[in-house]
This record gives sequence, structure tokens and C-alpha cells, in this order.
Amino acid sequence: MTVREKIALFPHSPGVYRYYDAEGTVIYVGKAKDLHKRVAQYFVDPERLTPKTAILVSKIADAQYSVVDSEADALLLENNLIKQYKPKYNILLKDSKTYPWICVSKDLYPKVFLTRRVVKDGSRYFGPYSSVKHAYSLLEFFSKLYPLRDCKNKITSDSILHGKMRPCLNYHVKKCRGCCVGAISVKEYNDNIEEIVRLLKGAGREMIAHYKELMNEAAANLQFEQAQFYKQKMESLSEHYSKSVIMNSSTGNVDVFSLVVEDNEAFGNFLRLHDGAIIQSLNLGFKLRLEEDRSEVLGMFIAEIQDKFGDLSKEVIVPFLPDVEIEGVEFKVPQRGDKLSLLELSMRNAREMRLNAVLQAEHTDPDAFRHKVLEELRDAIGMKVLPEHIECFDNSNIQGTNPVASCVVFRGGEPAKSDYRHFNIKTVVGANDYASMKEVVNRRYSRMLAENPDDIPQLIVIDGGKGQLGFAYEAILELGLQDKLTIVGLAKRLEEVIRVGDPYPLFIDRNSQALKLLQRVRDEAHRFGITHHRNRRSKSQIDSALRGVKGVGEKTEQRLLMHFGSVARIVAAPRAELAGIVGDDLADRILEHLNK
Repeated sequence: MTVREKIALFPHSPGVYRYYDAEGTVIYVGKAKDLHKRVAQYFVDPERLTPKTAILVSKIADAQYSVVDSEADALLLENNLIKQYKPKYNILLKDSKTYPWICVSKDLYPKVFLTRRVVKDGSRYFGPYSSVKHAYSLLEFFSKLYPLRDCKNKITSDSILHGKMRPCLNYHVKKCRGCCVGAISVKEYNDNIEEIVRLLKGAGREMIAHYKELMNEAAANLQFEQAQFYKQKMESLSEHYSKSVIMNSSTGNVDVFSLVVEDNEAFGNFLRLHDGAIIQSLNLGFKLRLEEDRSEVLGMFIAEIQDKFGDLSKEVIVPFLPDVEIEGVEFKVPQRGDKLSLLELSMRNAREMRLNAVLQAEHTDPDAFRHKVLEELRDAIGMKVLPEHIECFDNSNIQGTNPVASCVVFRGGEPAKSDYRHFNIKTVVGANDYASMKEVVNRRYSRMLAENPDDIPQLIVIDGGKGQLGFAYEAILELGLQDKLTIVGLAKRLEEVIRVGDPYPLFIDRNSQALKLLQRVRDEAHRFGITHHRNRRSKSQIDSALRGVKGVGEKTEQRLLMHFGSVARIVAAPRAELAGIVGDDLADRILEHLNK
């Protein structure tokens, strides 16, 4: 039976399907509300498939399915099968690190500690926590509020009864109530543990109100020491939760998901709120293998959070609707108010994760990072080849004086400073940036064609708008290079990319590495050009001060400056000293000219 014939027999039921290659390896796992309709889409109209999906379909040798009761069950089963088989074409969870959990052990006197291993031994686990520092701060807070044991002793009723253990130093410094010798009852200790569990579940505000009630009751009964005890606990809780991220208490219990999708990667943030306070937060990254819809990626993210945290809250805030419906869960896309603020907070976390991933990639594998940035730039501009060799031109002049231009060169995404060139404008009179740009582009590439035609850049960047780009392109046309390279302009005002023949500017994402590379190239050309222009301007000022004297040439000027150091010192020098170098007549003319 062929794959098409098998698929024709798939039921119209929710479930999960699996594709196998010729070797019997699972290459893709997917979920569906209707298995028959979903799977048939891959084979009905191949021309409508994206390129990557078409490659997947070409490798399918067999297909299997599993029917489940609901779409939510399909989501969870899909997530588990992807983890089990790790299919080549599925979304890959990039974040493989083991997150810390807070464990409340199943003992006569339970311990509360941090662990990265979840063992099904009856203990209770809370988390996971994306920050170890945050988890440790919670443990420190609990030990301050409730003296807990942290020893490894196996405490039983028998060991206490027969006095098999001796209290340790923590007991004497009042960090532990002496569980090992029965100095605190099992009930009292476990009451403290249950209060910790309530705090871990996010009942901080309830606990504060509860201690306030107990404090008032003890004070009314003239039990002032007990009232002070409850007051200290209430104040400790209030201080701790004042440092937490608290939203409007009317927000209630909600979950928040956000997602940033860029190229073949996605970065998601999850927040869980209880009584308006954020009690859990987690970032996850995903590697996209096909051209997955963002709603599908969000569905995968939701499944992963369900696997880690259990059931979702009844209300879930999302930036857009996922590709799944879950019974008892309402997905909302907020438009205003506190819930929109929550979504924006989650989005900031997701963007921060994306930025950290970029910085980490740049640090750990700079070559691969630069190659990826060049690929991003190629796709953003619409080039056919990778811009391994980029050159950028910038004009510099002040009120038409000393017009110069600079050309900087980047190879493989990095500056090649030995290839930088600057140009003194020769054929243009005055401040004509357009004609100056055409002159330097023509001079640069006519010489390159004559001396090294194989080194023509793939991308030329012009610092300026349509005018400068148009004149630069005229030079490219005259040299016949229009089909061998891409030329664009980068305008400063809105950082828009101007393309030849396109009436509308291209706006690249301001946070993208592609735009940042263009800006870096442009800024380097500007820096190099300004430095050269400043040197020219300084030289012209010296020229105008000394060369205006009849009888002073380049050598005389150099001799004077080497002796005196500056024009100001020549003016201040004794006439006899100046005459000793250039003679009486020339000394008089120099001083007369400079004193004017």
C-alpha cells in the first residue's frame, strides 16, 4: 500500500501523525484536529507547498497515526513524541539545560532544598525556576521565616525515641528547632512546611492577611509575645513580596505567553501570575526546521509549558491565537489595560532572550555569527549572493572647502583597514555631493577593473539618499558593473535602505543584525572620511597662513614649522631669531603678513 493510499484511510478524528523515511526513521510528528484533512494537505497540491515542506514530502516513505480524545491531548502527545524521536524536520527545543526545582521531601520532618533532578518518590516539586539566584533567595527567605533542618540524617520516630542523634550547631544557633531530638513536634514542623508550600503556590497575600488576623487575635488576648511573633512573620512576608513584580491584584490568576520569531528561530517567554503577583517565569528557545506558522510555534511552546508546569490557568494571555484549543482554557489577545501591560512585559523578556542568544553566538562562534549576519543582510536587501565583500563611500566637506571622500572595505563582516582609501575631489568645484560621489565611485572601480577585476565587491553602500545613490549608479552603469554587484543607499534620518529603481525605501528591523552591520559600515566610512577631512583642513589653514607670503615655499614652510613648532610661535618669536633662518627681508614680510 502506498503512502497516499494509507493517508486516504486516516480517520476524521483528532490525533497525532508520524512520517517515516525509507530507513524507518521518524522524520516528522504533527498534530491535527482532523487527521484525514490535515495529512491530505501535504499531498493534494504539491505546488502550494513551501520549499522546505516539499523536501519533507519527498522523503516520506510511510505514515502512521494515533487517535486521541481531544485536541489538547494531541498537543501533549505530539510534544512527547517529538522529545522521544527528535525528528529531523520538527521544531527543536533549543533550551536543553536542566532548570532548578525546589523540592519538599517526603520525610517525617521534610527538608526543603534545591535540585535539578525530579524523582517520583512522593516528594513535592515546585518550579522550574529560570534563575538559580531567585530559587536560592526563596530558600533563604524560608529559612529566615521558618527554622528548617538541612541535615542528611534519616530521622524516624525510633531514632528520636532511643536518642540515637545529637543536635548539631544549627540547633544551638537557633537555625533549626532540633528535629533529630524531637525538640519540635511533627505537627508543628509540618504546619510550617504547609505554609511554605502555600507560599510556593503563590499565596503570599493570603498569608500576610492570615498573620495579621492572628496578630490581632493574640493582642486582644493580651498574648503580646505571640502577637510580636506573628507581626515579625507578617513584616518579613510583606518585605519579600514588595520586591516581587506585583501587578494589579484584580488581574487574578493568569498565564502569559509571548513569542518572538526571527528567521528560523523563535524565543518565547512564559509568566504565571497568582493574585496579580508573578510567581513563575521561564524563557525557551526553538529552532524552526520548516516554514512553520507562528501559531504552530506558539502551540508547541504551550505544550512544553504544560509538560513542565502542569495544567494552564483558566485564562491565558497570548499575542495571537495558537493553533490549538484546550478545554477549560480561554486564550485572550489583550488590546488595552493591565493585561496588555503584562503581555508587553513578557515580550520584553522574550526580546531580551533573543538579544542574549545573539551576544552568546557572537562570543562563542564569531565566524558562524558573522556568516549568519551576512545571510540576513543578503535576504533583507534581496541579493542573490552573499555580501562577503562590502564597500561604503562617504563625502566630507564644510561649506565647500577641502572636499574629500572615503571608501571603507569590509570582508566577511569585518573591517579590512589596509584596503581603506580616501580621495581628494579633483573634477568637482564647490559643495556638490552628487557629482563628487560619481567621481570617486568612477575612480575607485575603473582602477579596480584595470588592476584587479576579480576583487569587485558584492555590495556597495552609499552614505546618503536617492541623489547620492543615483549619481553613484551612473558611474556603475558607465563602467558596465550593474549586473556584477548590488548598490544601495543608507539614509541617516530614518535609517532606510534606498534601492535603485525602487520608489519606496526598505525599512529593515531596527533590532536586526543586518541593519546594525550596515550602520557599522556607514559609521566607519564617516569616521574615516572626517579624519581625512580634518587633516586636510588643518593643512590648508597652515598653507594659507605661510604660503601667502611671497618667497615662502613648501621647504621654507617645513623648516620654519620644525624650528618653531607652530604659526603662533613664529608670530611671538624675536625678529632676530626668525631672520637667522630666512633672512631679514623675508622675516619682515612673514611678520607683516601674519600680524595682519
